[in-house]
Amino acid sequence: MASYCRGTHARPLAGWTLPECFGVLRRRLEAERQGEGTREYIRVLRLLERHTGAAVRWAVERALSVGAITRDAIAQFLLPREDWRLTRFCLDGHPHLRGVRISPPDIQSYRALLGGGQ
Repeated sequence: MASYCRGTHARPLAGWTLPECFGVLRRRLEAERQGEGTREYIRVLRLLERHTGAAVRWAVERALSVGAITRDAIAQFLLPREDWRLTRFCLDGHPHLRGVRISPPDIQSYRALLGGGQ
């Protein structure tokens, strides 16, 4: 854990002790985004207004592991995940779609595109 309160503009953060992943994120943002890095870091911290510290920490760690360090990318990890196996495509109110048939793809055409011949 590290404390982050640098400069006079960080007074609201005085006394905050954040997990180390936040420090890693801040250093990467500041290195990769020059003057916008600190602003982007603050946008990430504002996620704490709506999500628990544990959830944001998990999202930051996950984002760092895949190299997606913007606030918007981190916020994606905080969205509720619905198990797609429990979802169902419903045609209620769309009877015209019942007659739609989609042919299976012709794999040979992909092979031709890759230069594998016919």
